[in-house]
Amino acid sequence: MHQQRKSDHIRINLNEDIDGKNIDPGFDQYRFTHCALPGFNLEDVDTSLAFLGKRLAAPLLISSMTGGTSEARILNLRLAKAAQAAGIGLGVGSQRAAIEDPSLVDTYQVRHVAPDILLMANLGAVQLNYGYGPDECRRAVEMIEADALILHLNPLQEALQPEGNTRFAGLLSKIEAVCRALETPVVVKEVGWGVSDDVARQLLDAGVAVLDIAGAGGSSWSQVEMHRARTDHQRRVAAAFADWGIPTVESLQMLRRCIPTLPIIASGGIRDGIQMAKAIALGATICGIAGPFLHAAIISTEAVNDLIAVLVSQMRVAMFSAGLVDLQSLRHTSLVAQA
Repeated sequence: MHQQRKSDHIRINLNEDIDGKNIDPGFDQYRFTHCALPGFNLEDVDTSLAFLGKRLAAPLLISSMTGGTSEARILNLRLAKAAQAAGIGLGVGSQRAAIEDPSLVDTYQVRHVAPDILLMANLGAVQLNYGYGPDECRRAVEMIEADALILHLNPLQEALQPEGNTRFAGLLSKIEAVCRALETPVVVKEVGWGVSDDVARQLLDAGVAVLDIAGAGGSSWSQVEMHRARTDHQRRVAAAFADWGIPTVESLQMLRRCIPTLPIIASGGIRDGIQMAKAIALGATICGIAGPFLHAAIISTEAVNDLIAVLVSQMRVAMFSAGLVDLQSLRHTSLVAQA
């Protein structure tokens, strides 16, 4: 069951139009003020930062996508090799499959090709209401020698899956218990519909170290589940949610106002290095990208290397052309709102 679902998800993400409809992440609403006279050289632009105890060459995370199938093993190794070469972070897909079937563990293991990267383990938070606890969370971290654990929140996706786990009642206290029990930092991530200020405050109080907002405007898991649907009823229910969610920029600004100190990963529809720079200027700590990396990883490690290089170059040129020499100055710049 798990393996079939993972295979379905990879196939649909690669072959179908799964972007949200009539909803956009919001980056086009803003632009940088061009600086015709930067007081430094392009080579002086510094995109590096420390994040969760690791040094990143750029504020970029290859967001959680896959694991649990032989195809996923190849993809994860390609993504990890590229992340190691570029000095950026990587999150693996949900490890529930490997917790329940140890023969799948090696589909997530990438440390042997990426000894230095920021690596994040991943489980569905809702599994804490289906028998999982700190022990399973610790196993997920140890399984891949991770630096942090992502607990992902996906109520809408679960509600649209015929086999979905929809018991979300009382989950906050269980997330809090994991945050207390684990030695590694806990990241809570939406999967593509954004995080509201109210939810963010609750998670901050629960001890979560980082929030990944995964706003609306990129790949939509309701669209993925629509393509997976086995009946007309399921398909019609899922189709109605194509424009659901909090756009990435709106979620980011909401959270910056209400929890200014909590590190935020901005993800959801980020497709180039200028949007990465805008996300940092709007308050993100780093950016996460998934879909484009899946398409690159299917081709080769080199294709992933190339995509990272293009994204980072775009970001560096944007910073240079806006007169911003490092991430500190980028965080303190004001974007111009477009009419």
